[in-house]
Amino acid sequence: MRKKPKNRFINDIEKDDIWSVFKVMSDFVKGFEELKELGPSITVFGSARSSQDAPYYKQTRELCHTLCSNGYNIITGGGGGIMEAANRGAYECGECESIGLNIALPQEQEPNHYTTTELGFDYFFARKVMLVKYSFTYIIFPGGFGTMDELFEALTLMQTKKISQVKIILVGTKYWNPLYDFIKNSMLNEGVISKEDLDLIYLSDNLDEIADEVDKLLITHTNNLKGCGQDKGEYYESLVEFISNRKK
Repeated sequence: MRKKPKNRFINDIEKDDIWSVFKVMSDFVKGFEELKELGPSITVFGSARSSQDAPYYKQTRELCHTLCSNGYNIITGGGGGIMEAANRGAYECGECESIGLNIALPQEQEPNHYTTTELGFDYFFARKVMLVKYSFTYIIFPGGFGTMDELFEALTLMQTKKISQVKIILVGTKYWNPLYDFIKNSMLNEGVISKEDLDLIYLSDNLDEIADEVDKLLITHTNNLKGCGQDKGEYYESLVEFISNRKK
C-alpha cells in the first residue's frame, strides 16, 4: 500500500499554488498597465540563437528599422538573436517604441540592450498574451520550438476568431516552405483545417513588399474591429488617426 503524503507536504503545495495566483496576476497587471496605451504595434518572433552575422538577423534589423520609420512600434520577447535584431532596428530608428517582454530561462534569454521599454515575466502564458494582445499582426522569422509554438498559437487564435483575422507574415521562404507544404498538402487534405485557413499565412522574402503588406493589414485589422463593434475605444481611434495621417 502506498503511503499517504505528509500533511506538511500537502500544505506546502497548497501555499505555493495560492502564491502562484498572485504572481500570475502580477504578470498580467504589469503588462496591461505598461502596454495599454500603445498605438499600432507589430510583434516579431524568431530564433534566439541567430548570430549578428546571420542573414536573417540582418534582414530583421533592416525590416524593423523600416517599420519603425513608418510609425509602428516593435514588440519582441526581449532576448537575443532575431528578437535583438528586431529591437535593434527599431531602437536605431528611434521613431517609435522598441519593446522587450522578457522571461527568465536557464539559458538563451539574456535581455538585449535595444529596448525603450522592458518588462520581465515569470510565466510563459502571461508573456504570450502580451505578445499577441497588443499587436495587429505578427512577423515570424525562422526559429525553433518556441517560435513554432508562437506561430501556431497565433494561427489558432485567428482561426477561432479570438483575435483579429489578418495574416501572419513568415519571412524566409526556404525555411518555411516545407512547413507550409505540410499544412497545405497534409493538414488541408486530411480535412483538419479549412482552405480559408491558408489565407492566414503570408510568405515573403521581399522586405519592401512586407512593409507594404503591413500597411494593408492595419487597415484590415481596423475594419475587423469596426465589424465586431470594437470601434468606440481609444485604441481604435488611434488606429484611425494613424491611417488618416499616413494617407496625407
